[in-house]
Amino acid sequence: MIVVEELHKSFKRPGARSFRLPFGIGKPASSVADERVIAVNSVSFTADDGRITGLLGPNGAGKSTTLRMLATLIRPERGSARVDGHDVTQDVLAVRQHLGFMPHNAGIYPRLSARENIHYYARLCGLDKRRAEQRVGQLIEQLDMGKFADRRATGFSQGQKTKVALARALAHQPQTIMLDEPTNGLDVMATRGLREIIRQLASDGHCIVFSSHIMQEVAALCDHIAIISDGCIAMQDSLQGILQRTGEEDLEDAFVKATRELSTETDR
Repeated sequence: MIVVEELHKSFKRPGARSFRLPFGIGKPASSVADERVIAVNSVSFTADDGRITGLLGPNGAGKSTTLRMLATLIRPERGSARVDGHDVTQDVLAVRQHLGFMPHNAGIYPRLSARENIHYYARLCGLDKRRAEQRVGQLIEQLDMGKFADRRATGFSQGQKTKVALARALAHQPQTIMLDEPTNGLDVMATRGLREIIRQLASDGHCIVFSSHIMQEVAALCDHIAIISDGCIAMQDSLQGILQRTGEEDLEDAFVKATRELSTETDR
């Protein structure tokens, strides 16, 4: 499972430059452009095993930054997070061993076949050659990749690329899996297929964290939903719980109401 407590992350504003006065003249100074942009502000949530937890928010809300901190790709400035009991800042290698992460628009090597892409990643994750070959075969069958497994990735459809990226994330059989906007660019049938795979992974006992800005997708898939806006959690609960708390009948209206209430509280 994943436990997140008050994570905070900011970045230097794009184009910002810092400068110092010449040696011996006054104190160091910096430009106004040195101001930092807060990407994630005290985000807290829990994602349990055997459930699909959705981070729902618009582009720029802080979803990807949150997932990247959990994946140990960037370090939080404040707060804490644990993946299967391992601290994301203190036990980086252990977190990576327990976590499968499919980032947004994950690139795959175009000159390698689907099989070679997955095998290469499995070896990077520490599987020996024999075990890597076995695992690749399992994933190709599980994700129905047989028709294109030995083709070079150049020219793959978005759905085929997504399956390869997901297979890489699953190569080392992690207990916890994070997917960042995985259905972007997929057609209806590819989206339906991916949903079934995600449901099966949760049914098998995996902890799934799924980020999206698509209301219908989150409503259809997620057991627990955390609405994120401007780097903050506006509300989190089951779908039914969010509808009841907001007094709305569909997730889109509930989302708007929850984010408006968060904005009002922030402005006070």
